Amino acid sequence: MAVTHDRTHAAVPGAAGDASEPGTAEIGTAEIAGRGTIAGDAGIGESAEIAGDADIAPVAALIADGARAAMLTALLDGRALAAGELARIAGVSAPTASSHLARLLDGGLVTVVKQGRHRYYRLAGPDVARTLEVLARISGRVAVRSLRQSRQARLLREARSCYDHLAGRVGVELYDALVREAGLIEADGGCLLTASGAQALTELGVDVDRVRRARRRFAPDCLDWLERRPHLGGALGAAVLDRLLAREWLVRGTVPRALRLTGAGREGLERIFGCKDLN
Repeated sequence: MAVTHDRTHAAVPGAAGDASEPGTAEIGTAEIAGRGTIAGDAGIGESAEIAGDADIAPVAALIADGARAAMLTALLDGRALAAGELARIAGVSAPTASSHLARLLDGGLVTVVKQGRHRYYRLAGPDVARTLEVLARISGRVAVRSLRQSRQARLLREARSCYDHLAGRVGVELYDALVREAGLIEADGGCLLTASGAQALTELGVDVDRVRRARRRFAPDCLDWLERRPHLGGALGAAVLDRLLAREWLVRGTVPRALRLTGAGREGLERIFGCKDLN
């Protein structure tokens, strides 16, 4: 049955990008310099906002709600989830979940995938995922209060999907191996893929030329919010995770976003990329 994408709600400008990578929001510092505080320049009853600046408050307000934040975090898995599953994850009723999802849809943070009579929600794109990951880096950690939560935390730290690329210890080790074996050369804002790196990725099954044509940054590094070290992001990171899953070197578990490295995956990553610390 055909799958269609539905975006009938108006999106908040700047809330979510498509496959392209975002630039830094321009704040107009030249206009502010030498004028004192913004509040001091605004007249009584006049907004202190600068015309043409990014309006981040509505997007921040959408993420700030605990239930909506839980739903968005669950969607960092990269897959589309049904409203009922998101309601269970967020610990709210089905009507409440529907209300939250409608607001997220209106705000441009999620999209709807229709499959027959069913509707599934997913993040609107890499920009949204990257924003959530950055917020995770500067946020506190949820307290572990049970053995079940301890197991979940351990699985997420070992290997997980960061939207559509590989994060966790396995993702960091793969990135380190690529750099160590001169497959990647680190540069400001991203990585350069060498001929030997392209050869190794081709052996994995990645079509490097096709990935280069993708409408997003090719190989940026992405600071892992748990490991505090980089893993591979962008179009190349997405292609690598896709092949690892297709080969069943990584398999999805019951914990959202968690991935499990198989024995075949451990052997394959060591053989192709020189990953030696995955035991």
